[in-house]
Amino acid sequence: MEAKFSAKEAEILKSWQEKNIFEKSLKKDSPKGDYVFYDGPPFATGTPHYGHIVASLMKDVVPRFWTMNGYHVERKWGWDTHGLPVENLVEQELGLKTKKDIEKIGVEKFNQTCRESVLRYANVWQEFIPRMGRWVDMKNDYKTLDLNYMESILWVFKTLFDKGLIYEGYKSMHICPRCDTTLSNLN
Repeated sequence: MEAKFSAKEAEILKSWQEKNIFEKSLKKDSPKGDYVFYDGPPFATGTPHYGHIVASLMKDVVPRFWTMNGYHVERKWGWDTHGLPVENLVEQELGLKTKKDIEKIGVEKFNQTCRESVLRYANVWQEFIPRMGRWVDMKNDYKTLDLNYMESILWVFKTLFDKGLIYEGYKSMHICPRCDTTLSNLN
């Protein structure tokens, strides 16, 4: 029975690819204009797991719903390539234990190693996401380390600042004693 499901899955995926179904959905008439849907990209430092399934399902259902209701919804894949997950992975691989170890090898070399490591599991994701039935453009992906992406975030921040929506203040934060980095605070 499992073999039948696998064969059917492969048949459906092949049919969608050969007929360019996803691309056709993006080219269809969109009388209501554009609907912009930003989904937060996954970290590229690991393989997908069951926790990604529900989030990815919602990131597919919402754009499909609006597409079926007359809107054009661009669905572009992205990679979150910043932060501690990438840095911790590289620190482990290089055997770095402290911030001083990073400074010894050089921040530039450390950053370059991080850049080189961020897409090592991309091929696994590129197989996993379509198998869920999710339609998204993975060929023209973006990375949060891309300069134009970072510049767009700074533009948004400046726009909010210019409107008086940003304030400066003080808040107690948890600091990682190993790497002197502020840790996430979900409160």
